[in-house]
Amino acid sequence: MSDPRDGGIAILDFGSQYTQLIARRIREQGVYAAVFSREADAGEIMQFRPRGIVLSGGPASVYKAGSPRLPRHILTCGLPLLGICYGMQLLVQSRGGAVVSDGNREYGPASIRHQASDPLLCGLPSPMQVWMSHGDHVAALPVGFSSLASSDNASDAIVGHPGQRHYGVQFHPEVGHTPQGGRLLRNFLFSICDCLADWSPQAFIDETIARICERVGDQKVILGLSGGVDSSVTAALLQRAIGGQLTAIFIDNGLLRRNEAQEVVNLFRERQGGLQLQSVDAADDFLNALQGITEPEQKRKTIGALFIDRFAREARALQGVRFLAQGTIYPDVIESAGGGADARSIKSHHNVGGLPADMQFELIEPLRDLFKDEVRKVGTALGLPDSMVWRQPFPGPGLAVRCLGPVTNPRLAILRAADAIFLEELAAAGLLRDETAQSFAVLLPVRSVGVQGDHRSWEEVIALRSVTTDDFMTADWSRLDHELLARVSRRIVNEVRGVNRVVYDITSKPPGTIEWE
Repeated sequence: MSDPRDGGIAILDFGSQYTQLIARRIREQGVYAAVFSREADAGEIMQFRPRGIVLSGGPASVYKAGSPRLPRHILTCGLPLLGICYGMQLLVQSRGGAVVSDGNREYGPASIRHQASDPLLCGLPSPMQVWMSHGDHVAALPVGFSSLASSDNASDAIVGHPGQRHYGVQFHPEVGHTPQGGRLLRNFLFSICDCLADWSPQAFIDETIARICERVGDQKVILGLSGGVDSSVTAALLQRAIGGQLTAIFIDNGLLRRNEAQEVVNLFRERQGGLQLQSVDAADDFLNALQGITEPEQKRKTIGALFIDRFAREARALQGVRFLAQGTIYPDVIESAGGGADARSIKSHHNVGGLPADMQFELIEPLRDLFKDEVRKVGTALGLPDSMVWRQPFPGPGLAVRCLGPVTNPRLAILRAADAIFLEELAAAGLLRDETAQSFAVLLPVRSVGVQGDHRSWEEVIALRSVTTDDFMTADWSRLDHELLARVSRRIVNEVRGVNRVVYDITSKPPGTIEWE
């Protein structure tokens, strides 16, 4: 079986905030794309036989001492190259051209014009709107290169050496503010690199199942199932690959949303082929451990330590387990590399980290090559219901970090009820899947004076939070309809005993974070 990762695109990361977005835009065309540190060696980059290389943007200036350089093996590999912003300047300088800074900067929207007949420009309009973000520009082109497009402030907005298939663009084709950027990338992929559009959810499933079966053989695997999208898709994929060799451990910490624990258990025991699932009711243990703790970081540490303890206890009771499966996804892999050469370490909060020294497992991470949107597509292809596949992100410590102040059963009951109403109304309005990225209620550690039924009340306050985002690194607050917000507020105040005031959070990230704690 051919590996769908073969014949894709390698992306060298020079520090751009858009590097992951480049990979996502390429994968949207059905072509696999992998991000590598600029320090990665040739063997690592060529592992899956890429048909082209993209050089990302970055914050440095190529003419300054200590700025990132283009490895020699990239220039001599014989593959098509596409430099984006800093990547273009680096390509030009490395090939003998000149890059300068003369105060002629471009930030934001710009219009470029092209006359050249080149496969990279096929089907692109002239003029064309693009998104610029540069303070340096090309002063002299290398031998064999020509200018393919220009803007008012950049005579070399697109440059190329068609004979060697080396190209550079001064703008960012990967961002939404360059409307024709997808077409330009498509031209590079299919007209210049001769890629095949064979990266698909089903191709990934088939190849991953084959690899899992080959590696695991007749050995046993355990998985910590949280009920989130990543761990649920991991469970479904492993279940299809090895069936009864997989045991999933679900620790119910009492900090999940309304009915969530039972929904997870029902889904995997009844609808997903009878997964061997050990459901552990540890709600009392977690609530007892959280007594008197109000500081957010202490909440997280307490919950994390207790989770590891309970997971280890359950795992020890299983005999002959060799593998531990985790729902690590590609952004975790990229971010864990920290811009260095090592792209294999994984952030601890995505692992069942801190297991006792006597518990040594081999890791299986079947989703480590996927972005979140691809994980959802694989989940759908595996037959998981939309209610699971499109479940919005939920923090590891659960409602403990949305219940500001003390975490008690009565306060959690209030928060669950308010949160359920908010999500019900968003779902009814068709806003939970595409229109909002993360929406939830927060119980504040303050009380408010109110008037209910001709009586003075002194009760809790609920804050509603809803954001839109592509990458969760930045986010904007959702502009929800006022009538919708009014209906949610009325329902919460009328239906949730103990609440007399509802507020809506209109803070973006930054300066705020998405979660309150």
